[in-house]
Amino acid sequence: MNRFLVLIHLLAVIVWIGGMFFAHVCLRPVAAAQLQPPQRLPLLAAILGRFFVAVGWALVLLWGSGLARVAQAGAAVPWNWHVMLGIATVMTVILGAIVFRFHRPMVAAVAAQDWPKAGAAMNAIRKLVLVNLALGFVTVAVAILGA
Repeated sequence: MNRFLVLIHLLAVIVWIGGMFFAHVCLRPVAAAQLQPPQRLPLLAAILGRFFVAVGWALVLLWGSGLARVAQAGAAVPWNWHVMLGIATVMTVILGAIVFRFHRPMVAAVAAQDWPKAGAAMNAIRKLVLVNLALGFVTVAVAILGA
């Protein structure tokens, strides 16, 4: 059971961190260089919408498997797990802000063809994704190096 929980946990991490890396480092810069806002912003809004559904499921699995492992460990929870839980909490709150405070208004702005408003929301999303990506890398380092 323990290995299964670790597998589920790692797969969820790959979806979330890998998706952020791809979107931030590969997709968005190319889209920004090659597409004008009326083409780029609807594309990014739609891609992010699909990504957030996948990350929502990944979060359920991530938190579920992580908390199950903590419950199994009982009082013997290693220090690095506490750090991972703290960072995961911050990352989850940031994701909530991305989705509810910026992505939903971005989708509405795209529907209204308000490109400056949609672009400003995308810029805020980009910055918060970069923060979450950095926190994700720190979490992986804590998981591996703290073991």
